[in-house]
Amino acid sequence: MRGTLLIAGTSVGGGMLALPVLTSLGGFVPSLVIYLLCWLFMASTGLLFLEISLWMGKESNIVSMAEQTLGFPGKMVAWIVYLFLFYCLTVAYIVGCGDLVVNLFSNSLSEWMGSLLFVACFAPIVFNGAHLVSKVNSYLMLGLAIFFCAFVIIGAPFVNPQNLKEHSWTLALMGLPVSFTAFAYQGIIPTLTHYLSFDIKKIRLSILFGSAIPFIAYIIWQWLILGIVPTYGPGGLVEALEKGDTAVQPLKYFIDHSSVYLVGQCFAFFALVTSFFGVTLGLLDFLADGLKIEKTSGGKLALSLLIFIPPLLIAFTFPHIFLIALSYAGGFGCAILLGLLPIVMVWSGRYHLGLKGPYTLMGGKFLLSLLFLFVVFEIFVELALTFQKLIS
Repeated sequence: MRGTLLIAGTSVGGGMLALPVLTSLGGFVPSLVIYLLCWLFMASTGLLFLEISLWMGKESNIVSMAEQTLGFPGKMVAWIVYLFLFYCLTVAYIVGCGDLVVNLFSNSLSEWMGSLLFVACFAPIVFNGAHLVSKVNSYLMLGLAIFFCAFVIIGAPFVNPQNLKEHSWTLALMGLPVSFTAFAYQGIIPTLTHYLSFDIKKIRLSILFGSAIPFIAYIIWQWLILGIVPTYGPGGLVEALEKGDTAVQPLKYFIDHSSVYLVGQCFAFFALVTSFFGVTLGLLDFLADGLKIEKTSGGKLALSLLIFIPPLLIAFTFPHIFLIALSYAGGFGCAILLGLLPIVMVWSGRYHLGLKGPYTLMGGKFLLSLLFLFVVFEIFVELALTFQKLIS
Protein backbone atom coordinates (compact mmCIF):
# COMPACT_ATOMS: atom_id res chain seq x y z
CA MET A 1 0.00 0.00 0.00
CA ARG A 2 2.80 2.46 0.87
CA GLY A 3 4.51 1.89 -2.46
CA THR A 4 1.22 2.17 -4.36
CA LEU A 5 0.38 5.53 -2.80
CA LEU A 6 3.93 6.79 -3.36
CA ILE A 7 3.73 6.04 -7.08
CA ALA A 8 0.21 7.45 -7.39
CA GLY A 9 1.18 10.63 -5.53
CA THR A 10 4.24 11.09 -7.73
CA SER A 11 2.19 10.75 -10.93
CA VAL A 12 -0.77 12.96 -10.04
CA GLY A 13 0.26 16.59 -10.20
CA GLY A 14 0.42 19.67 -12.36
CA GLY A 15 0.21 17.71 -15.61
CA MET A 16 -3.37 16.86 -14.67
CA LEU A 17 -4.36 20.52 -15.04
CA ALA A 18 -3.12 20.59 -18.62
CA LEU A 19 -4.60 17.30 -19.83
CA PRO A 20 -8.19 18.41 -20.64
CA VAL A 21 -6.94 21.54 -22.43
CA LEU A 22 -4.34 19.83 -24.61
CA THR A 23 -6.65 16.90 -25.41
CA SER A 24 -9.79 19.02 -25.94
CA LEU A 25 -9.51 19.09 -29.76
CA GLY A 26 -9.47 15.30 -29.82
CA GLY A 27 -12.53 14.89 -27.64
CA PHE A 28 -13.45 12.64 -24.73
CA VAL A 29 -13.23 9.12 -26.15
CA PRO A 30 -9.99 9.58 -28.15
CA SER A 31 -8.32 11.16 -25.12
CA LEU A 32 -9.20 8.10 -23.03
CA VAL A 33 -7.47 5.88 -25.61
CA ILE A 34 -4.37 8.11 -25.37
CA TYR A 35 -4.45 7.80 -21.57
CA LEU A 36 -4.78 4.01 -21.78
CA LEU A 37 -1.81 3.68 -24.13
CA CYS A 38 0.35 5.98 -21.98
CA TRP A 39 -0.61 4.10 -18.81
CA LEU A 40 0.30 0.72 -20.35
CA PHE A 41 3.57 2.12 -21.71
CA MET A 42 4.59 3.85 -18.47
CA ALA A 43 3.67 0.80 -16.38
CA SER A 44 5.90 -1.29 -18.65
CA THR A 45 8.86 1.08 -18.42
CA GLY A 46 8.37 1.20 -14.65
CA LEU A 47 8.80 -2.58 -14.60
CA LEU A 48 11.91 -2.18 -16.79
CA PHE A 49 13.34 0.19 -14.19
CA LEU A 50 12.60 -2.46 -11.57
CA GLU A 51 14.55 -5.00 -13.61
CA ILE A 52 17.53 -2.62 -13.87
CA SER A 53 17.34 -1.72 -10.16
CA LEU A 54 17.62 -5.39 -9.27
CA TRP A 55 20.71 -5.67 -11.49
CA MET A 56 22.32 -2.85 -9.50
CA GLY A 57 21.70 -4.67 -6.22
CA LYS A 58 21.67 -1.44 -4.21
CA GLU A 59 19.96 1.95 -4.11
CA SER A 60 20.95 3.79 -7.27
CA ASN A 61 19.82 6.57 -9.59
CA ILE A 62 19.05 6.90 -13.27
CA VAL A 63 22.45 8.38 -14.09
CA SER A 64 24.38 5.51 -12.47
CA MET A 65 22.08 2.99 -14.19
CA ALA A 66 22.79 4.60 -17.56
CA GLU A 67 26.53 4.59 -16.88
CA GLN A 68 26.60 0.90 -15.98
CA THR A 69 24.50 -0.26 -18.94
CA LEU A 70 25.42 2.28 -21.64
CA GLY A 71 28.77 3.67 -20.50
CA PHE A 72 29.85 7.32 -20.46
CA PRO A 73 27.63 8.38 -23.43
CA GLY A 74 24.56 7.03 -21.62
CA LYS A 75 25.55 8.85 -18.47
CA MET A 76 25.85 12.18 -20.31
CA VAL A 77 22.50 11.73 -22.07
CA ALA A 78 20.84 10.96 -18.72
CA TRP A 79 22.46 14.05 -17.17
CA ILE A 80 21.35 16.41 -19.95
CA VAL A 81 17.80 15.06 -20.31
CA TYR A 82 17.28 14.97 -16.53
CA LEU A 83 18.16 18.67 -16.25
CA PHE A 84 16.01 19.54 -19.27
CA LEU A 85 13.00 17.66 -17.88
CA PHE A 86 13.20 19.03 -14.34
CA TYR A 87 13.82 22.62 -15.41
CA CYS A 88 10.85 22.46 -17.83
CA LEU A 89 8.65 21.19 -15.02
CA THR A 90 9.92 23.84 -12.59
CA VAL A 91 9.11 26.58 -15.12
CA ALA A 92 5.62 25.16 -15.66
CA TYR A 93 4.81 24.98 -11.96
CA ILE A 94 6.16 28.45 -11.19
CA VAL A 95 4.05 29.94 -14.00
CA GLY A 96 0.97 27.93 -13.02
CA CYS A 97 1.22 28.82 -9.34
CA GLY A 98 1.98 32.43 -10.24
CA ASP A 99 -1.33 32.58 -12.12
CA LEU A 100 -3.14 31.31 -9.03
CA VAL A 101 -1.50 34.03 -6.93
CA VAL A 102 -2.62 36.68 -9.45
CA ASN A 103 -6.19 35.33 -9.31
CA LEU A 104 -6.06 35.33 -5.50
CA PHE A 105 -5.35 39.07 -5.58
CA SER A 106 -8.16 39.67 -8.12
CA ASN A 107 -5.67 40.36 -10.93
CA SER A 108 -4.27 43.40 -9.11
CA LEU A 109 -0.76 41.91 -9.46
CA SER A 110 1.17 41.55 -12.69
CA GLU A 111 1.96 38.01 -13.87
CA TRP A 112 5.66 38.24 -13.08
CA MET A 113 4.88 39.47 -9.56
CA GLY A 114 2.63 36.44 -9.01
CA SER A 115 5.45 34.05 -9.94
CA LEU A 116 7.96 35.93 -7.79
CA LEU A 117 5.65 36.01 -4.77
CA PHE A 118 4.99 32.28 -5.06
CA VAL A 119 8.70 31.41 -5.19
CA ALA A 120 9.44 33.78 -2.31
CA CYS A 121 6.85 31.97 -0.14
CA PHE A 122 7.60 28.34 -1.03
CA ALA A 123 11.28 28.21 -2.03
CA PRO A 124 12.38 28.52 1.65
CA ILE A 125 10.59 25.23 2.37
CA VAL A 126 12.64 23.51 -0.34
CA PHE A 127 15.77 25.20 1.04
CA ASN A 128 15.13 23.57 4.43
CA GLY A 129 15.22 20.13 2.85
CA ALA A 130 13.30 16.87 2.59
CA HIS A 131 12.24 16.71 6.25
CA LEU A 132 10.20 19.91 6.12
CA VAL A 133 8.98 19.26 2.57
CA SER A 134 7.65 15.82 3.56
CA LYS A 135 5.75 17.31 6.51
CA VAL A 136 4.17 20.06 4.43
CA ASN A 137 3.55 17.72 1.51
CA SER A 138 1.53 15.28 3.63
CA TYR A 139 -1.00 18.03 4.37
CA LEU A 140 -1.00 19.15 0.76
CA MET A 141 -1.73 15.61 -0.46
CA LEU A 142 -4.66 15.42 1.95
CA GLY A 143 -5.93 18.73 0.62
CA LEU A 144 -5.48 17.51 -2.95
CA ALA A 145 -7.65 14.43 -2.30
CA ILE A 146 -10.33 16.41 -0.44
CA PHE A 147 -10.71 19.11 -3.06
CA PHE A 148 -10.65 16.62 -5.94
CA CYS A 149 -13.57 14.72 -4.38
CA ALA A 150 -15.39 17.98 -3.61
CA PHE A 151 -14.81 19.20 -7.16
CA VAL A 152 -16.29 16.03 -8.64
CA ILE A 153 -19.34 16.07 -6.33
CA ILE A 154 -20.12 19.77 -6.89
CA GLY A 155 -19.25 19.87 -10.59
CA ALA A 156 -21.01 16.68 -11.74
CA PRO A 157 -24.48 18.32 -12.12
CA PHE A 158 -23.00 20.83 -14.58
CA VAL A 159 -21.75 18.14 -17.01
CA ASN A 160 -23.41 18.34 -20.43
CA PRO A 161 -23.28 14.92 -22.18
CA GLN A 162 -23.43 16.64 -25.57
CA ASN A 163 -19.96 18.13 -24.96
CA LEU A 164 -18.53 14.62 -24.65
CA LYS A 165 -19.65 13.49 -28.11
CA GLU A 166 -17.17 15.58 -30.12
CA HIS A 167 -14.11 13.69 -31.31
CA SER A 168 -11.15 13.82 -33.72
CA TRP A 169 -8.68 10.95 -33.60
CA THR A 170 -5.99 12.93 -35.43
CA LEU A 171 -6.16 16.00 -33.20
CA ALA A 172 -6.14 13.74 -30.11
CA LEU A 173 -2.41 13.22 -30.71
CA MET A 174 -1.80 16.77 -29.43
CA GLY A 175 -2.37 15.41 -25.94
CA LEU A 176 0.14 12.57 -26.25
CA PRO A 177 3.25 14.47 -25.04
CA VAL A 178 1.68 15.89 -21.87
CA SER A 179 0.10 12.51 -21.11
CA PHE A 180 3.64 11.16 -20.71
CA THR A 181 4.25 13.79 -18.03
CA ALA A 182 0.97 12.98 -16.28
CA PHE A 183 1.94 9.29 -15.89
CA ALA A 184 5.58 9.86 -14.95
CA TYR A 185 6.81 8.27 -11.71
CA GLN A 186 9.70 6.02 -12.79
CA GLY A 187 12.37 8.17 -11.19
CA ILE A 188 11.37 6.85 -7.76
CA ILE A 189 11.56 3.15 -8.70
CA PRO A 190 15.21 2.76 -7.59
CA THR A 191 14.36 4.33 -4.23
CA LEU A 192 11.16 2.28 -3.92
CA THR A 193 13.04 -0.94 -4.67
CA HIS A 194 15.39 -0.26 -1.79
CA TYR A 195 12.54 1.00 0.44
CA LEU A 196 10.55 -2.24 -0.04
CA SER A 197 13.64 -4.37 0.62
CA PHE A 198 13.84 -5.71 -2.96
CA ASP A 199 10.51 -7.56 -2.52
CA ILE A 200 9.68 -8.12 -6.21
CA LYS A 201 6.00 -9.01 -5.70
CA LYS A 202 5.29 -5.91 -3.60
CA ILE A 203 7.15 -3.62 -5.99
CA ARG A 204 5.40 -5.03 -9.09
CA LEU A 205 1.97 -4.62 -7.50
CA SER A 206 2.89 -1.11 -6.37
CA ILE A 207 3.83 -0.17 -9.94
CA LEU A 208 0.72 -1.69 -11.51
CA PHE A 209 -1.83 -0.41 -8.99
CA GLY A 210 -0.01 2.85 -8.26
CA SER A 211 0.01 3.80 -11.95
CA ALA A 212 -3.63 2.67 -12.35
CA ILE A 213 -4.92 5.14 -9.72
CA PRO A 214 -3.94 8.22 -11.81
CA PHE A 215 -5.47 6.57 -14.88
CA ILE A 216 -8.84 6.31 -13.13
CA ALA A 217 -8.54 9.82 -11.67
CA TYR A 218 -7.74 11.26 -15.12
CA ILE A 219 -10.82 9.62 -16.67
CA ILE A 220 -13.05 11.25 -14.04
CA TRP A 221 -11.23 14.59 -14.42
CA GLN A 222 -11.54 14.47 -18.23
CA TRP A 223 -15.25 13.68 -18.03
CA LEU A 224 -15.81 16.59 -15.64
CA ILE A 225 -13.87 19.31 -17.49
CA LEU A 226 -14.84 18.35 -21.06
CA GLY A 227 -18.43 17.85 -19.91
CA ILE A 228 -18.66 21.32 -18.32
CA VAL A 229 -16.55 23.42 -20.72
CA PRO A 230 -17.28 23.25 -24.47
CA THR A 231 -14.32 22.89 -26.81
CA TYR A 232 -15.12 25.85 -29.05
CA GLY A 233 -16.62 29.28 -28.51
CA PRO A 234 -15.85 32.20 -26.18
CA GLY A 235 -14.19 30.99 -22.98
CA GLY A 236 -13.96 27.41 -24.27
CA LEU A 237 -11.05 24.99 -24.05
CA VAL A 238 -9.58 26.06 -27.40
CA GLU A 239 -9.39 29.62 -26.11
CA ALA A 240 -7.72 28.32 -22.93
CA LEU A 241 -5.26 26.43 -25.14
CA GLU A 242 -4.39 29.62 -27.02
CA LYS A 243 -3.91 31.55 -23.78
CA GLY A 244 -1.89 28.80 -22.10
CA ASP A 245 -4.38 28.51 -19.21
CA THR A 246 -5.00 25.51 -16.98
CA ALA A 247 -8.20 23.45 -17.19
CA VAL A 248 -9.67 25.26 -14.18
CA GLN A 249 -9.60 28.78 -15.66
CA PRO A 250 -12.51 28.38 -18.16
CA LEU A 251 -14.91 27.03 -15.52
CA LYS A 252 -15.99 30.51 -14.38
CA TYR A 253 -17.55 31.18 -17.81
CA PHE A 254 -19.83 28.13 -17.83
CA ILE A 255 -21.08 27.58 -14.28
CA ASP A 256 -23.27 29.79 -12.16
CA HIS A 257 -22.06 28.39 -8.85
CA SER A 258 -19.06 30.23 -7.41
CA SER A 259 -18.06 27.28 -5.19
CA VAL A 260 -17.20 25.11 -8.22
CA TYR A 261 -14.61 27.56 -9.50
CA LEU A 262 -13.29 28.19 -5.99
CA VAL A 263 -12.92 24.48 -5.28
CA GLY A 264 -11.29 24.06 -8.70
CA GLN A 265 -8.76 26.78 -7.88
CA CYS A 266 -7.97 25.13 -4.54
CA PHE A 267 -7.49 21.77 -6.25
CA ALA A 268 -5.20 23.39 -8.82
CA PHE A 269 -3.15 24.95 -6.01
CA PHE A 270 -2.61 21.65 -4.19
CA ALA A 271 -1.83 19.79 -7.44
CA LEU A 272 0.74 22.35 -8.55
CA VAL A 273 2.45 22.88 -5.20
CA THR A 274 2.85 19.15 -4.47
CA SER A 275 4.42 18.74 -7.90
CA PHE A 276 6.57 21.85 -7.38
CA PHE A 277 7.97 20.43 -4.14
CA GLY A 278 8.71 17.02 -5.62
CA VAL A 279 10.45 18.39 -8.71
CA THR A 280 12.52 21.10 -7.04
CA LEU A 281 13.61 18.88 -4.15
CA GLY A 282 14.65 16.19 -6.62
CA LEU A 283 16.54 18.78 -8.65
CA LEU A 284 18.30 20.06 -5.52
CA ASP A 285 19.49 16.56 -4.60
CA PHE A 286 20.51 15.82 -8.18
CA LEU A 287 22.58 19.01 -8.51
CA ALA A 288 24.13 18.54 -5.06
CA ASP A 289 25.27 15.04 -6.03
CA GLY A 290 26.30 15.88 -9.59
CA LEU A 291 28.15 19.10 -8.74
CA LYS A 292 29.51 17.75 -5.44
CA ILE A 293 28.05 20.64 -3.44
CA GLU A 294 27.67 19.93 0.27
CA LYS A 295 24.30 20.77 1.81
CA THR A 296 25.60 23.40 4.20
CA SER A 297 23.69 26.67 4.49
CA GLY A 298 25.92 28.25 1.85
CA GLY A 299 25.74 25.17 -0.36
CA LYS A 300 21.95 25.01 -0.21
CA LEU A 301 21.73 28.73 -0.97
CA ALA A 302 23.87 28.23 -4.10
CA LEU A 303 21.75 25.24 -5.11
CA SER A 304 18.52 27.18 -4.54
CA LEU A 305 19.75 30.00 -6.77
CA LEU A 306 20.58 27.46 -9.49
CA ILE A 307 17.13 25.90 -9.17
CA PHE A 308 14.92 28.99 -9.01
CA ILE A 309 16.63 31.88 -10.82
CA PRO A 310 16.69 30.42 -14.39
CA PRO A 311 13.01 29.28 -14.28
CA LEU A 312 11.96 32.62 -12.79
CA LEU A 313 13.66 34.51 -15.61
CA ILE A 314 11.86 32.33 -18.16
CA ALA A 315 8.55 32.82 -16.30
CA PHE A 316 9.04 36.61 -16.35
CA THR A 317 9.77 36.56 -20.08
CA PHE A 318 7.07 34.05 -21.12
CA PRO A 319 4.20 34.29 -18.59
CA HIS A 320 1.90 32.01 -20.65
CA ILE A 321 4.36 29.13 -21.07
CA PHE A 322 2.62 26.69 -18.67
CA LEU A 323 1.19 24.36 -21.33
CA ILE A 324 4.22 24.67 -23.60
CA ALA A 325 6.66 23.80 -20.79
CA LEU A 326 4.62 20.75 -19.76
CA SER A 327 4.36 19.65 -23.39
CA TYR A 328 8.13 19.87 -23.89
CA ALA A 329 8.72 18.13 -20.55
CA GLY A 330 6.56 15.18 -21.59
CA GLY A 331 7.25 15.20 -25.31
CA PHE A 332 11.02 15.19 -24.98
CA GLY A 333 12.08 14.92 -21.32
CA CYS A 334 9.80 12.15 -20.02
CA ALA A 335 9.77 10.36 -23.36
CA ILE A 336 13.57 10.09 -23.50
CA LEU A 337 14.52 9.79 -19.82
CA LEU A 338 11.62 7.64 -18.57
CA GLY A 339 10.59 5.98 -21.83
CA LEU A 340 13.38 5.51 -24.33
CA LEU A 341 16.30 5.23 -21.90
CA PRO A 342 15.02 2.24 -19.85
CA ILE A 343 14.24 0.34 -23.07
CA VAL A 344 17.76 0.88 -24.40
CA MET A 345 19.34 0.13 -21.00
CA VAL A 346 17.48 -3.18 -20.67
CA TRP A 347 18.28 -4.16 -24.26
CA SER A 348 21.97 -3.45 -23.67
CA GLY A 349 22.00 -5.13 -20.26
CA ARG A 350 20.16 -8.27 -21.36
CA TYR A 351 21.49 -8.88 -24.84
CA HIS A 352 24.97 -7.28 -24.87
CA LEU A 353 26.26 -7.30 -21.29
CA GLY A 354 24.55 -10.53 -20.26
CA LEU A 355 23.11 -9.07 -17.06
CA LYS A 356 20.60 -11.25 -15.24
CA GLY A 357 18.57 -10.70 -12.11
CA PRO A 358 15.70 -12.19 -10.14
CA TYR A 359 13.08 -10.42 -12.30
CA THR A 360 12.72 -10.04 -16.07
CA LEU A 361 9.77 -8.32 -17.75
CA MET A 362 8.05 -10.77 -20.09
CA GLY A 363 7.87 -10.17 -23.83
CA GLY A 364 11.55 -10.27 -24.71
CA LYS A 365 12.79 -8.40 -27.78
CA PHE A 366 9.27 -8.16 -29.24
CA LEU A 367 7.91 -6.11 -26.33
CA LEU A 368 11.01 -3.93 -26.16
CA SER A 369 10.74 -3.24 -29.90
CA LEU A 370 7.04 -2.38 -29.55
CA LEU A 371 7.73 -0.01 -26.68
CA PHE A 372 10.61 1.53 -28.64
CA LEU A 373 8.39 2.20 -31.67
CA PHE A 374 5.71 3.79 -29.48
CA VAL A 375 8.08 6.21 -27.75
CA VAL A 376 9.75 7.11 -31.07
CA PHE A 377 6.28 7.85 -32.48
CA GLU A 378 5.55 10.10 -29.48
CA ILE A 379 8.81 12.01 -30.00
CA PHE A 380 7.94 12.40 -33.69
CA VAL A 381 4.54 13.83 -32.72
CA GLU A 382 6.18 16.37 -30.40
CA LEU A 383 8.68 17.36 -33.11
CA ALA A 384 5.82 17.83 -35.57
CA LEU A 385 3.87 19.98 -33.09
CA THR A 386 6.97 22.06 -32.35
CA PHE A 387 7.64 22.60 -36.06
CA GLN A 388 4.01 23.59 -36.61
CA LYS A 389 4.25 26.20 -33.84
CA LEU A 390 7.45 27.64 -35.33
CA ILE A 391 5.98 28.14 -38.80
CA SER A 392 2.57 29.40 -37.63
